[in-house]
Amino acid sequence: MTIQDIRSKIDSIDEQVLKLLNQRARLALEIGHLKAVDGRVPFVPAREIQLLERLQSLNKGPLPPTAVRAVYREIISACRNLERPISIAYWGPPATQTHLAAIQQFGESADYEPVRTIADVFNAVETSRQDFGVVPVENSTAGSVQDTLDHFSDTSLTICAEVLLPVHFALLTTEESLAEIKRIYSIPIAVEQCRGWLADHLPNVEIIDAAPTSRAAQLASEEPNAAAIAGRLAAEIYQLNILYDRIEDSAHNTTRFLVIGHHSPDPSGRDKTSIMFAAPHRPGGLNAVLNCLQAHNINLTMINSRPTRRMPWEYLFYVDVQGHSQDPGLKEALDAMRSRCDFLRILGSYPESA
Repeated sequence: MTIQDIRSKIDSIDEQVLKLLNQRARLALEIGHLKAVDGRVPFVPAREIQLLERLQSLNKGPLPPTAVRAVYREIISACRNLERPISIAYWGPPATQTHLAAIQQFGESADYEPVRTIADVFNAVETSRQDFGVVPVENSTAGSVQDTLDHFSDTSLTICAEVLLPVHFALLTTEESLAEIKRIYSIPIAVEQCRGWLADHLPNVEIIDAAPTSRAAQLASEEPNAAAIAGRLAAEIYQLNILYDRIEDSAHNTTRFLVIGHHSPDPSGRDKTSIMFAAPHRPGGLNAVLNCLQAHNINLTMINSRPTRRMPWEYLFYVDVQGHSQDPGLKEALDAMRSRCDFLRILGSYPESA
């Protein structure tokens, strides 16, 4: 066949694909009408993950799994938007890692609102100005985002989903060489992820806090002899040179983000549950609480402590475990923990990101 013959076949297939996509969209509209009657939200993370995993298992190529996932993420996003448009608050401005994580979860069809701080994300969702919020919670190199953890002690919002985003940083500037850089703007957690590279290449340069990373890029675009540690997308938006790319110290650098909202997802079969609790302030108090997980064969994946901000030397503990709070084994473990805690709150059960 000639190239033109092959292109004609592609055109014919595209027409069929378009018809099938619109059939799918009409079915999504029907689901939206039924959900509206019951007052249910259009975002169902367990269903979306099961759908994507099923399609990836059926895929025989040559499309790679990442391409299948990317295509269907946008199909799901567009059909979800037909059910009912949803709005997302994220820690902005545009081009932050949080913005990219939000798009990875909700696709391009959702409505996005950048807000100034993590506290503003929580507030936008608490007041129902936005349906959901996206916030960073921990990085594989730099550890937990304490500001996010602290806000869970003052909110009734629920964790609805998690997003794992591989994070790569670049040195962005209007200058042409490292010798011209006198100061670097970035958020402390990003600086920490690039600590080794900075020590090797720019050990004496002043580092100035600027949050989030896209704000750092904006500042670097406005000042001579300045640079920013930020993502590649920020270079496009603020017209900066990428002087060095992938300056993070770990090749597997990943940040975990949480989707917060008012609704708890149903079990998906592979879930994670986040818990906040206060252990008795006595010898062995924390150990007695955590032993409840071991006794019921529950795997703990993260633990962090934060001051209560109410009494000196009293702490709240944040724990992630595998399983859904409705699972019998985890439910029994949580009941046992409550009997040994001063208080315990389930922050959310949600599908575990692969």
